[in-house]
Amino acid sequence: MFRYINDVSSLSHYIIKNFCNIFNVAVDATLGNGYDTDFLSVNFNKVYSFDIQLNAVENYKKRSKENTILINDSHENFNVHISEEIDCLVYNLGFLPGGNKNLTTKASSTLISLNCGLNKLKKGGLVTISVYRGHKEGKNEEAVIMNFVKNLPKNKYAVMLHSFVNRDPNAPILIAIEKK
Repeated sequence: MFRYINDVSSLSHYIIKNFCNIFNVAVDATLGNGYDTDFLSVNFNKVYSFDIQLNAVENYKKRSKENTILINDSHENFNVHISEEIDCLVYNLGFLPGGNKNLTTKASSTLISLNCGLNKLKKGGLVTISVYRGHKEGKNEEAVIMNFVKNLPKNKYAVMLHSFVNRDPNAPILIAIEKK
């Protein structure tokens, strides 16, 4: 197993832990099996965690911490559930590992959520987006998100792409956004 170049989720956690300025409020836009929420709940005072699948939310309730607010709704409804500014926003796109592979995140809802999140993100805040592009909707999400982040104003946001060079061309990628 590699220590640095292991997987995009580990790299996302490393970036957040080492480069986030304030560890008050974080959002996991895609709860899934809860690994990002676990990480965030240890490092932030409050964590909002979204998933459209009730079984993901119910399964996570068994191990959730008091500082975690579970939301059984789409991340596109970000503004319905979160009124405060945030310090960090994490996406782990695709389908629930071990779940129904036909039920995936969608480019349209992810883009709405990302717009809402960037508007609520404090200066110095971070967004990480793990994009799993090994399926049709994943490729669509990659195209839509890459187009969006390429056009973010460079005087306000820095965007970096992390990708594997010597793996399958559809290997996951990590996009990191820092707000100035």
